[in-house]
Amino acid sequence: MNFSLYIAKRYFLSFSKNSSINIITGIASIGIIASSMALLIVLCVFSGLRDFSLSFTNASDPDLKMFPKSGKTIFITPEQEEKLQKSSYISNYSKTVEERVLFYYNEKEHVAYLKGVDSLFTKSNTFSNQLYTGDWLESETPQVVVGYEISRKLSLGLFDFNNGLEVFSPKPGKGIIENPDDAFNKTVLQPVGIYAVNEEIDNKYVFCDITISQKLLGYKKNQVSSIEFKKNDNISDEDVITELNTIFKNKGDFKTRIQLNDALYKMLNTENIAVYLIFTLVIIIALFNLVGALIMMIIDKKANLKTLYNIGTPIEKLQSIFLFQGTLLTLFGGLIGTVLGVLIVWIQQQYDVVMITPTLPYPVILELKNIGIVLMTILFLGTFASWIASARVNKNLFQ
Repeated sequence: MNFSLYIAKRYFLSFSKNSSINIITGIASIGIIASSMALLIVLCVFSGLRDFSLSFTNASDPDLKMFPKSGKTIFITPEQEEKLQKSSYISNYSKTVEERVLFYYNEKEHVAYLKGVDSLFTKSNTFSNQLYTGDWLESETPQVVVGYEISRKLSLGLFDFNNGLEVFSPKPGKGIIENPDDAFNKTVLQPVGIYAVNEEIDNKYVFCDITISQKLLGYKKNQVSSIEFKKNDNISDEDVITELNTIFKNKGDFKTRIQLNDALYKMLNTENIAVYLIFTLVIIIALFNLVGALIMMIIDKKANLKTLYNIGTPIEKLQSIFLFQGTLLTLFGGLIGTVLGVLIVWIQQQYDVVMITPTLPYPVILELKNIGIVLMTILFLGTFASWIASARVNKNLFQ
């Protein structure tokens, strides 16, 4: 066994005759355990919050969405649809028509997006699973599904046959408008369902059949605003985009789910880094106790070290003793803290100890990468702190 490691293990496993050093070492160990446990818990909590936040985008956004490169609409031909149906890269696709319009109901009005969807929309994503009440709309009917916030602002009820939901869209064209009634296309829709995803989305979209939105906006049957795609399993975005560019002759602009929510992903990544750095600083502060404990140990073992030095042990070997001792303290403290952190996270997952609301437990997700990050961080910083303390072993110490 390595000489320095052997001595370090002896020092690590035995208590010093000086009770003050034992107390300082105990405080340093508790600091390492607590800081590593806290870092793991915070990372698991953040992983849970991240997945909880992204679950809303997973429900409302497709795997891939195609927009026109120029203009507001794109035309899709029967030949292109046939190629999409035969594609081995995508399992489903849905044509959509989307535009901002004015909604009027019972003397209340609200501006939001009317999103026309076809019968395949519910197969390209899971949005229909977000219904708060009512049913999803039927194709080729005037039925609509509205967001919870929109229904609240309009005091909108379902299946109200006495008061329909009126929709107004400006007519395309040029020239002076002489009659206001001729300035807008109008249709009356029947709300049959209310969805609830989050406040932003609930206040943004009203879903209807695609033929209604095309008629309201003056679009042709094969004219759409976008096409949403659901990929087959184990297919990369790049492969799908390459095939779709071939089908649509590079006339489409494609965005993945991450690109559709790039601001959200950037915010979550920034917060993750910030949280990690803050708790890494906590670990660094806790490791000051380790440095102090090792220096006190060096002073306490000064006589033994001088004896080893006089019989020919190199200074580097003596320094390695305390480098190994500090690393062992850090490693075992980090392991104990990680185990305690895993236990606390498991208890939260199983028993919902901490609640956000009476029905919503605080989301936590235990990931192996978080455990690895904690152990690597605590071991690296602990080794660095031990190296700083071990540098106090030099020739001046024995003079």
